[in-house]
Amino acid sequence: MNENSEEARVLVIPCSGIGKVHGLISRECTYKITDELSPDTADTLCLALLVSGDEDALAKVKARPCITIDGCPKLCAQKNVALAGGTVARSVLVVEGFKNRRNAQPGTAATLADEGWEIVGELAGDIACAIPGLCEHERE
Repeated sequence: MNENSEEARVLVIPCSGIGKVHGLISRECTYKITDELSPDTADTLCLALLVSGDEDALAKVKARPCITIDGCPKLCAQKNVALAGGTVARSVLVVEGFKNRRNAQPGTAATLADEGWEIVGELAGDIACAIPGLCEHERE
């Protein structure tokens, strides 16, 4: 991949959310997007690298549009991308995946149940639509 196409890739940045099922969902959504739904147009980086001031992470965030996926209302991913000088093209809260799932049982902080994986699939599909060319209606 040449440098220009690398810079054209959207960065999908999940919260760290260790110890919480919503954090696990945010990370799994990111992997589904970057590994399955949009491997040629989306990439990710570790939020901890960004927070710690890693020069490569800072440069990537400043050079590319970012989609943040936060597990809770603290919006750690969104806030840290903005603080690093990045552009947040879309900010997503995992709770959006629970809107039509009252009393959902998504799993634990370490393991997702079937319903958790369904939420990951739905959220990832919705988020991927923010990446140009991926929505079904854009393909037609």
